[in-house]
Amino acid sequence: MVEHDALGATREVYDAAAPVYAQLFRGELRDRPLDRAILSAFAEVVSASGGGQVADLGCGPGHITAYLDELGLSAFGVDASPAMIKLARQAYPGLRFDVGSMAALNIADGVLGGVLSRWSIIHTPPQELPVILAEFHRVLAPGGHLLIGFSATGDPSHPTQVFDHAVAPAYRWSPDHLAAILRKSELAEVARMVREPQPTDRRQFQEVQLLARKAWAGAV
Repeated sequence: MVEHDALGATREVYDAAAPVYAQLFRGELRDRPLDRAILSAFAEVVSASGGGQVADLGCGPGHITAYLDELGLSAFGVDASPAMIKLARQAYPGLRFDVGSMAALNIADGVLGGVLSRWSIIHTPPQELPVILAEFHRVLAPGGHLLIGFSATGDPSHPTQVFDHAVAPAYRWSPDHLAAILRKSELAEVARMVREPQPTDRRQFQEVQLLARKAWAGAV
């Protein structure tokens, strides 16, 4: 399969930015209590639904994967950037990190208790998102959970909006529109957290995290 040009270009830019990115974001959860709370809730629902491995897709330098491990999950990271994966392996040698694409995961069907996609879809062109969500559904076990984070559109009447990102062009999403796409991918929304921008934030966008679940086998 020929790799999409956008993915290749984005990977190259993240490869070049990896050391700076790791330095900037490694301690990001320290001052983000709401993010810690939703990650803790994600860990609890995954465990309550039977546990299993959890994939942090778009894991970057691995700091969130390591946090999931601290929460008691059997977590591993996947990222398209070899440079990011190299840094993650150096920083967290006891954890597993793989180079891979969210659109074609090297993971067997129905084996994961959870998938975390934390702002990893923002560079995905809207027409390609259903393919990625179908992969999330494929690798999740029945009853498994997805936590997906993204920036919200400023106008609910616009399903998506492009914005300038420091690394590569990126997309904001209407939360209701993205939840509807999740439903079409047979991932039902369980809860959502909306964080209003702080006055000191560089971008004045709402941040949204949707928690969704794959139906149990045989469920109506």
